[in-house]
Amino acid sequence: MTSAEPLPIPIAAALEAASAGNTEDFLAAFAPDGAVDDWGRIFRGHDAVREWSDAEFIGRQVTLRVTGTRTEGDTTTVSAEVGGNGFNGPSDFAFTVFDNHIALMRITG
Repeated sequence: MTSAEPLPIPIAAALEAASAGNTEDFLAAFAPDGAVDDWGRIFRGHDAVREWSDAEFIGRQVTLRVTGTRTEGDTTTVSAEVGGNGFNGPSDFAFTVFDNHIALMRITG
């Protein structure tokens, strides 16, 4: 599943910011109307993404170790080993990037 292609810049920036606990840089990777789809719960816009992240992602001291990537069309899926004080274990994140910002981050597995 691992790709030799580097991750699109906004995806790499978001993953790095999340693991570093940097909410501002995490949000900066998203378009102003970008969204997180957390198993069907949609959080759209920076304020909603911040609230979600504070409660369930960066606020839980998430760490992400990328284990693989694949790109199909306009979607890049990142497989990662998730750590921190919330969910721990393998997970997949499907990102759609538009105009050099994340339009959607969907937790898919």
